[in-house]
Amino acid sequence: MNKLNGKIIEIYRFPSPNPNVELREITYLSNGLRVKGLLAEPKIKGNYDGFLYLRGGIKNVGKVRPARIAQFASEGFIVFAPYYRGNQGGEGNEDFAGEDREDAFAGYELLRSLPNVGYIHVFGFSRGGVMALMTALQYPEAASIVTWGGVSDMALTYEERKDLRKMMKRVIGGTPGKYPERYEERTPLYELEKLLAPVLIIHGVNDQNVSVEHAYRLERRLRMLNKQVESWYFDDFTHYFPPVVNRKIVKDLSNWMKCQIKR
Repeated sequence: MNKLNGKIIEIYRFPSPNPNVELREITYLSNGLRVKGLLAEPKIKGNYDGFLYLRGGIKNVGKVRPARIAQFASEGFIVFAPYYRGNQGGEGNEDFAGEDREDAFAGYELLRSLPNVGYIHVFGFSRGGVMALMTALQYPEAASIVTWGGVSDMALTYEERKDLRKMMKRVIGGTPGKYPERYEERTPLYELEKLLAPVLIIHGVNDQNVSVEHAYRLERRLRMLNKQVESWYFDDFTHYFPPVVNRKIVKDLSNWMKCQIKR
């Protein structure tokens, strides 16, 4: 790994939607590329756990939302959310959990370099789910993992999301039938025996963007390996939860994260 990964190159203040949270847009190094992300810190100075927020989507779909990042920071975390390479002024090209996983790893390094960050938790939404699992495999000391509506099997995404097939063939280089190894290397299910951090799975049973089968496969595999896993399934919800419920789950998952730490 490049020793400069996570090094901060530029910092700019960013308008915050939350009076209790400061936001900064960061340019940082990821394997020689200058990529960008958003850092959120509680205004009350102190030591906090880190929270690596790994977005879903690709390009302009699923962009990092400042209000969402501030929401997690207001729960008492220092949050860093990579935009991933090739987005919002960053160098390189996003490739859907391929080389761009390095941007998540470098984001973890960035959080680890901050003097007021203690334990680091990893959160992934939608395709950020595979990024979160890969990051926890790369950093076994991660305090916890939460995957919300998360992808766990990239070939299953190709099978289920016909609308994404053209994009996936372009960025991954072909179909799962022609290049199964390219989809397997983007599927952390095959490496979970190395995972140490506790996992929380959150998923709407009616999710049509990322089917609940992704969550079921992840949970089955973790339980088969005797890993620590908890699941919260919601029968009435899809990929997007009603705002009131969403806010409650943010608080609940934040508390779950804090309970995983043996201080």
